[in-house]
Amino acid sequence: MSTLYYSHPDFLAHDTGPGHPESAARLKAIDKALSAPQFAGLIRVQPVIAADIADKLRLIHTPEMIARLLAKIPQQGLAALDADTIVSPNSKQAALLAVSAACDAVDKVMAGADNAFCAVRPPGHHALPNRAMGFCLFNNMAIAAEYARTRHHLERIAIVDFDVHHGNGTQAAFYNQPQVFYASSHQWPHYPGSGAATEIGVGNIVNLPLPAGTDGVEFREKYQQIILPAVRAFKPQLLLISAGFDAHKNDPLAGLALTEDDFSWLTLELMAIADACCGGRIVSLLEGGYDLKGLAASVSAHVAALAGVV
Repeated sequence: MSTLYYSHPDFLAHDTGPGHPESAARLKAIDKALSAPQFAGLIRVQPVIAADIADKLRLIHTPEMIARLLAKIPQQGLAALDADTIVSPNSKQAALLAVSAACDAVDKVMAGADNAFCAVRPPGHHALPNRAMGFCLFNNMAIAAEYARTRHHLERIAIVDFDVHHGNGTQAAFYNQPQVFYASSHQWPHYPGSGAATEIGVGNIVNLPLPAGTDGVEFREKYQQIILPAVRAFKPQLLLISAGFDAHKNDPLAGLALTEDDFSWLTLELMAIADACCGGRIVSLLEGGYDLKGLAASVSAHVAALAGVV
């Protein structure tokens, strides 16, 4: 397996302030975990900001949103875009690198790499076309999907989002776009309040709301009944994963009860679909996950599955 691992020290420089759960410590924990001997075969990639990054941002975000967000990046100290979403002088660099990493991973997987995991921050799936929110600046996943659709002329792209919070921004970006399928499992009711099972777009959206306390047994049963058959029926030419690990039982921001074994199981199930439909092509982007020990263990399980070193 050729599994790409995207990381960059500038992701650590996105300062969200003391006590914020979406901190640089998350990526430090991941990088330490993926430095274990079993991951020696990962192909480590350090992204650069794409020359056409402005065009990539505009694939999803309005020019007004982009200008407004970048104007709020402070020259020093911290600034709040909302109560949850904090930016600092290096946030622009990190956010543009995150988008660039996602799109470069799409290019490399389409060119023959088996799959990729992008350990990026800030995360992206809450960012709406016209507004940053929920720790997210630009929607890395939505941009990657639209980039794959337009640059590589794909007609069927599937996104599976297992973050504990519904990816309202990703859903909004593709709600009326039948070429992009979006499936999300998430705690319900919970932030950001979207993701009801009745939200189906033009038949391309599948939401799986889960009550607090849902464990791995029920999680797997629901995926086998609802999401996995729907992804398989869509027959994607590329499978994208919004890999949030805050559904872990120890996560402080939510109330589901998954373990790293559940993330490994789901990754292997999605890989089987990708193998059957699109030559195994998968790009996974980090979203949430705020218990550092649980995050490190869950990412290790996810990447071990992707890399075939389970």
